[in-house]
Amino acid sequence: MTASADDLPSRIGRYHVLRRLGEGATSDVFLARDPFQGQEVAIKRMRAWAPPADAPASDFSNRFFSAEAALAGRLNHPNVVAILDAVAEATSPYLVMEYVPGVTLKHFCRSDRLLALDQIVELGFKCAMALGYVYRQGVIHRDVKPANLLAVLDASGQVVDVKVSDFGSALNLHADSTQIHRVGSLAYMPPEQIEGGDVDCRADIYALGAVLYHLICGRPPFDAPHQMALMHQIYHQPPLPLIGQREGVSEALDAVVQRALAKRPQERFPDWDSFAQALSALVSSQQVPLNRLGEVRDSERFNLLRSLEFFADFGDVQLWEVVRRARWKRYPLGHALFKRGQEGNSFHIIAQGEVEVFREGRLVATLGQGTSVGEMAYLAPNPDLRRHSTDIKVSQECTTICFTPESVMQLSPECQHRFDRAFIRVLVRRLHAAHEALHHPRRIL
Repeated sequence: MTASADDLPSRIGRYHVLRRLGEGATSDVFLARDPFQGQEVAIKRMRAWAPPADAPASDFSNRFFSAEAALAGRLNHPNVVAILDAVAEATSPYLVMEYVPGVTLKHFCRSDRLLALDQIVELGFKCAMALGYVYRQGVIHRDVKPANLLAVLDASGQVVDVKVSDFGSALNLHADSTQIHRVGSLAYMPPEQIEGGDVDCRADIYALGAVLYHLICGRPPFDAPHQMALMHQIYHQPPLPLIGQREGVSEALDAVVQRALAKRPQERFPDWDSFAQALSALVSSQQVPLNRLGEVRDSERFNLLRSLEFFADFGDVQLWEVVRRARWKRYPLGHALFKRGQEGNSFHIIAQGEVEVFREGRLVATLGQGTSVGEMAYLAPNPDLRRHSTDIKVSQECTTICFTPESVMQLSPECQHRFDRAFIRVLVRRLHAAHEALHHPRRIL
């Protein structure tokens, strides 16, 4: 039975309840405040139930709680809602989760609220990367749908990010306990999941394809008034092409979504990475109209970072940190990136283009994609050593990834550790080059 507004609890455990956020078939969700951490959280509390004395574990809603509770503290990704704690109270167990203000992507599935195509593809890429991370932790979501994807809004109400939520239906491949089968939302379920058979990441790939289809044209790939008719469509009918249902849909965009929606798992993308790269390629090759010309999308930044040697040891989670924390700057031909004698506390990694290094007016080096500049002054232990000894000018229009001590300190300890290791590799190469120059000057020249 659904609780009324009058039943709003004042506290759940140590948390002060502020208001009700929503409700589902088996639970209520509240906005609460953690008095110890001083932050707002979302609490998902299962409705009170009285388990049978002989089989307490058979309760259906308790299985959903257990599925999410097993993931508490395990999923750490910027595009996944963090499950902070799980409290197994006897009658009303609850989960404490990261609070994400805003709306779900269901809000943008109506024909009068559709997002720009490039934005939809970008959100799809981020979901694919997040679900790929989740799958590497041994988890298949099994209920990917617009209502379980939270849109992160900026101050003006524009969608800037997305987070995957609600792992109550998740299949945990590392769990020993019996788990629920035949779960999910029918409109987004692939044939093999409806049949209750074994599933892998390709079931979630199908579901995300169905979500993208719905976001693009304002209707799901299959729609029928009765479950049996809907199941027949899912099993036997191909989805209508997206081309013609909305202006700007290219053959390439339609092909990516249609492949994700293939009836047979073997005909879909084989893994999350290939699906994510296909989505990213649509933006980078301008196979979707760009709503904001000249803007470098997060998917492009992420893939660019992954191609650079400096970030070779960074995992996906750390790369996303860099995407968000770094300053991405574009410089024209002839711009002086650093001047001799200038004090520096920043360094740049060249993502695209080239710079030339001059020592006392003489060209001594040309540096291109993947190299770093300014790191010696950045790492210097005192201000006297923080002055640049060379002039560095842009010789080909370049894009750099710029860091300051403040921005690096905002990164997680793991990400900072990987920066330290990358710096060590850079310094070893520089020392080796200096050694070669001293002992084999002809070879260097």
